[in-house]
Amino acid sequence: MTRWQPLGLIALMLASLVLPGLMLQGCDAPKQQSKGMGDLMGSDAGYGSDSDAYAKVIPGQKLNFPQDHLAHNDFRQEWWYLTANLTTDTGEPLGLQWTQFRIALSPSSPESPTSNSSWATNQLYMAHSALTTSNTHKANERWSRGHPKLAGTTASPLTIALDDWRWQSEGEDLFPATLAVNNEDFSYQLTLTSDAPLQRQGDEGYSIKSADGAVASYYYSQPFIEITGTVTLDGKRQRVKGQGWLDREWSSQFLTRQQQGWDWFALRLDDASTLMLFQLRSQPLSSQEKPFFSARRMFADGSGRNIASSGITMKVTDWQKIDGASYPIAWQITIPSEQLNLSVSPLNPDSLMPLSVRYWEGPIQVSGSHLGQGYMELTGY
Repeated sequence: MTRWQPLGLIALMLASLVLPGLMLQGCDAPKQQSKGMGDLMGSDAGYGSDSDAYAKVIPGQKLNFPQDHLAHNDFRQEWWYLTANLTTDTGEPLGLQWTQFRIALSPSSPESPTSNSSWATNQLYMAHSALTTSNTHKANERWSRGHPKLAGTTASPLTIALDDWRWQSEGEDLFPATLAVNNEDFSYQLTLTSDAPLQRQGDEGYSIKSADGAVASYYYSQPFIEITGTVTLDGKRQRVKGQGWLDREWSSQFLTRQQQGWDWFALRLDDASTLMLFQLRSQPLSSQEKPFFSARRMFADGSGRNIASSGITMKVTDWQKIDGASYPIAWQITIPSEQLNLSVSPLNPDSLMPLSVRYWEGPIQVSGSHLGQGYMELTGY
């Protein structure tokens, strides 16, 4: 949920300035001024007058697996988004993130690049990786044009990759799989397994993003992933194990013109349930205007409950100032219908992702009516 606003303006910049340099190989991030998530995924999003030509998200469309694990090139934005709460063999908690974004530079049409050359494409990929401990936060990104040897998805076995950052499944399904991410100052090699059914967010995978339902995405999750592997940080290699959460989402418009950002939570509670919760903000948090909420309580047997937005209360309890911006890093979350009264705090308050797309993302701890852990993403600040 890298997640609903950053990609349009960056796509335009890259189309004119960067894409020629990506034609032969993947690369690290282009040297562009950092943009906020809230700047780049709304109704305008820098795409121009052809934005209506992209594929539309419509209610009642049944998700189709394993096909929907692959890229949906007719939609303009998409991501594969893994977060994980892990523990080293010495007992140290850490979090990691891997995200692969796909961005369509133009709508698909008869005039779009053809298959005569595998280098002809209107698809751009961006990937983010991060590793977070209580006193360290490392982040990196890479970019590439879509190409079978550089970036994209393939089936049988399922592969999601950009350069040597690679999710590799054993078959057509997501799991079991391995994930390899290599950077100069941090890397990880993980094995991921899950026997739990996939969770379809919203109405069977149709997830609205505004009270009037005018904006929506296709959205499914796997919040019950077991992870083992190794992490290398500043030259020190350690074994790790823990739990992960994968989000899959695609759309051609994630935000309305009025919405400026969101706060997203993936919580794993001590009663073996999980909670997905986000609010989309049209105004700063000091405003009296109520944000749009979406939430779902989920269980490993595949069952779950959508939670009415009217029954959700979120209150900021602490802020962290980073590079001139203030981020709400601690929250009180109350959902009476679920008997949840949760306090959320970060493992590392300085978990800013200072990349081409600027946002806060990191592991969190949960206390209150339930104990737990999870991940939080804050954008538009």
